[in-house]
Amino acid sequence: MQGTIKRMNKSKTTGAARASVSSVGFGLLLACNLSYAQAPGGQAPQTPASGPGTATNSSVVANAQQSLYTATGQNGAQPTQDSFKGSVVTGKATDGVLDLSLDDAIQRGLRQNLGLILQTSSVKNAAGQRLEELQPLLPTVTGSASIEVEQINLAAFGLKFPGVAPIIGPFQVVDFRAYLTQNLVNVSALKNYLSAKHNFQGARLTAEDARDLVALTVGNAYLLCIADTARIEAVTAELATSKVSLDQAVAAHDAGTSPKLDVLRAQVDYQNEEQTLISAKNSLEKDKLALARTIGLPLDQVFRLTDRVPFQALDHVDPEVAFQQALKTRKDLKAYAEQVKAAKDEKTSAWAYQLPVASFSGDYGDIGTTPGHSHGTFTATGQVSAPILQIAKTRGQEQVADAQYEQARAKLSDQIQQVNQDVRDSLLDIQSAAKLVESTHSNVDLANEALSEAQQRFHAGVSDNLPVSQAQSQTEQANDQYISALYQHNVAKLALARALGVAQTNYKDYLGGK
Repeated sequence: MQGTIKRMNKSKTTGAARASVSSVGFGLLLACNLSYAQAPGGQAPQTPASGPGTATNSSVVANAQQSLYTATGQNGAQPTQDSFKGSVVTGKATDGVLDLSLDDAIQRGLRQNLGLILQTSSVKNAAGQRLEELQPLLPTVTGSASIEVEQINLAAFGLKFPGVAPIIGPFQVVDFRAYLTQNLVNVSALKNYLSAKHNFQGARLTAEDARDLVALTVGNAYLLCIADTARIEAVTAELATSKVSLDQAVAAHDAGTSPKLDVLRAQVDYQNEEQTLISAKNSLEKDKLALARTIGLPLDQVFRLTDRVPFQALDHVDPEVAFQQALKTRKDLKAYAEQVKAAKDEKTSAWAYQLPVASFSGDYGDIGTTPGHSHGTFTATGQVSAPILQIAKTRGQEQVADAQYEQARAKLSDQIQQVNQDVRDSLLDIQSAAKLVESTHSNVDLANEALSEAQQRFHAGVSDNLPVSQAQSQTEQANDQYISALYQHNVAKLALARALGVAQTNYKDYLGGK
């Protein structure tokens, strides 16, 4: 905790306001230390928008979602960037107020977030495609049973035999038979299966990476609500100060020592704070709805946030060490690597399409006029086939597969550099935000002291209340900037956890300043 917003006024007139603001300010700083990031696709909240660097931090979720969407295969029900804002609601709203911690919110998101559910379905889709590609390598057995009744007219075929009736039959044939086919040598089919196997592994790793993204998305939504709460507490404190200034102006005017303009100016300041408080409360309720949508809570469920974590600086992290750690833990990198392997096998499969294919087929059955008057029969065929005049088709398939292989390799190389940039960006943001926290905290103290001095001067009749109004505006701005700095610091730490691939498991360590 950097400190507490304190009112420095020592006069008797502002003593009550000082105590009120000091207590609320302590709650403010305790609340806003767990700050927030913008939910994907949402509007930038009021509090962070007043601070520097917000636009960069608000894109953390969107960038992570785009990375996941790019790493996902092309088949099946794929999640979009907006999918992680939704969820599948289970159960109904309960009576009373639900206590919701950050850990509870993330665990709910990992169960019910729509993006993760869609990604899990994609894994099942990839598993099905893998099995489909496996079948050409396995024996295929089918069975049939038939009863055929025939009567033949020999004359219709121009056949006439002395002493033989032209009409033969009717007679019946009963046949029970099983058929077997097996590819003995089929390199192309083998490589297609291996490619599908790598695609399945890539989809599974992408789903694991999606869990990291859910933790980031839900964490941002939760921290957004925490910052909204901090904003409400700050405005409430500022409203109390404005009420003291208004009472001072009214008392001075009634005593004949202050003009009506001072009263009007103080009343405008007070009403502006009331409007700001209304807007802050509305923002909190809307952001709580967005959080509920992300984690699958019924929208009519009343809940309160329970996590209030003090500000903690993050220990120095070496960028190169962090990058090497990310190379080992980022699931999306491993998914890209699987895609490269899949594309390489597809390339080999396209080339192997021109190779001979050795196969075996056969059947065995029991045939006769009736089941009791039948005999076993079978056929067995070994076959080797190879395309001869399909040069254009084979060359085209090879070129397409080679292009896809080159694209997969390029994407993996680029993603490695993107991870490196993500790590370094997060570390730079953490360092910058830590300095901003220190600077803006000092500004809060200075602004509070300036407000206290202005109130004392007005109360003593040395000046009008214009300096008081200006000091109140500066205090509000200082509080907003401090909340914004805390926001930037916490979201940068959460982004670093995501960049390292440990957001799901270690987010508490990074928010706590591991």
